Amino acid sequence: MVDADQTFVIVGGGLAGAKAAETLRAEGFTGRVILICDERDHPYERPPLSKGYLLGKDTRESVFVHEPAWYAQNDIELHLGQTVDAIDRAAKTVRFGDDGTLAHYDKLLLATGAEPRRLDVPGTDLAGVHHLRRLAHAERLKGVLTALGRDNGHLVIAGGGWIGLEVAAAAREYGAEVTVVEPEPTPLHGVLGPELGTLFADLHRDHGVRFHFGARLTEIVGQDGMVLAARTDDGEEHPAHDVLAAIGAAPRTALAEAAGLELADRAHGGGVAVDASLRTSDPDVYAAGDVASFPHGLFDTRLRVEHWANALNGGPAAARAMLGKAVAYDRVPYFFSDQYDLGMEYSGWAPPGSYDQVVIRGDAGKREFIAFWVKEGRVLAGMNVNVWDVTEPIQKLIASRTAVDTEALADPHVPLESLGS
Repeated sequence: MVDADQTFVIVGGGLAGAKAAETLRAEGFTGRVILICDERDHPYERPPLSKGYLLGKDTRESVFVHEPAWYAQNDIELHLGQTVDAIDRAAKTVRFGDDGTLAHYDKLLLATGAEPRRLDVPGTDLAGVHHLRRLAHAERLKGVLTALGRDNGHLVIAGGGWIGLEVAAAAREYGAEVTVVEPEPTPLHGVLGPELGTLFADLHRDHGVRFHFGARLTEIVGQDGMVLAARTDDGEEHPAHDVLAAIGAAPRTALAEAAGLELADRAHGGGVAVDASLRTSDPDVYAAGDVASFPHGLFDTRLRVEHWANALNGGPAAARAMLGKAVAYDRVPYFFSDQYDLGMEYSGWAPPGSYDQVVIRGDAGKREFIAFWVKEGRVLAGMNVNVWDVTEPIQKLIASRTAVDTEALADPHVPLESLGS
């Protein structure tokens, strides 16, 4: 039985929003829960879009957070294909849908996610230019990769980040020719630094991917609406039948900004500024997932994390805070990737310039190792590559904030659990 005395509205139908709705019910909230999604598909998880689902190894049904019937069974008022275009904080309402429906809220959660950054070059209106963020994008791209593999076609990928590399791996498995254009000297340069970026470049080269580093796309050349080639700012031209823009994502903050909510500085990734309980500058409005910038005590900075685990954990944390429970969101950031026969997990936060050495435990040449980003003996981040069941001790090392013996850290015979305690 729903108690209509209180209404909680969630804007955004991704993993964070769906898990927040689930947590509200699990924690015993009996008021109205309204979940508004601008996509027509039920809330789903995004990692399969560039991994198992794109490769045809996962079914479409497997990507959804809950079965469609779950929402009605749990009295979640789900509005699919509806966009929220205004928040009135004084009246505590949101306006959504083509007919301008108004919904009152007692507490509001913004889980609006992020949007792919667009290439600002001539030719992006051609039919063969793609992005990968939504289920519909993945469905289209799967058909494209199948055709490219069948016809020995060429895919040019702008951007050597996680999405770019995962799609490159999928494209090669389909048999397509792949060129990655990346302005930095290695892929994943801003995440892993040059030390480990080189390893991923070698992995992809071993599978036939061509890289063009130190360059940006300046034009996509086409004819009759179709892609023919991609040009770069150093005068090179790469043959292409399709182009994927994988140059990052921007937090979807327009709704929050129009409502007058405080935003985080762009130097910290932008996003909606929240406190440790994921509350915005309005005490009745919260934010979670890709759009939220939260203070992380472990790293003494604001973080905006665009990864699955942040949505998985941040949505429930925000839901508990909305219920008045004490929340301090300080999870160690975590993400994972699968490319060819390489699987990896990364925990922590160590952008270039924040560490003074990278310590390798294991055999990097065989791509079976753990890398640690270390500053003054303290582990800031760790990445396990084809080594499993070590995430918990790695995260404990990071959370301990204590200096460790780097020789012991590099020695596979020294148990990780014995370090940093």
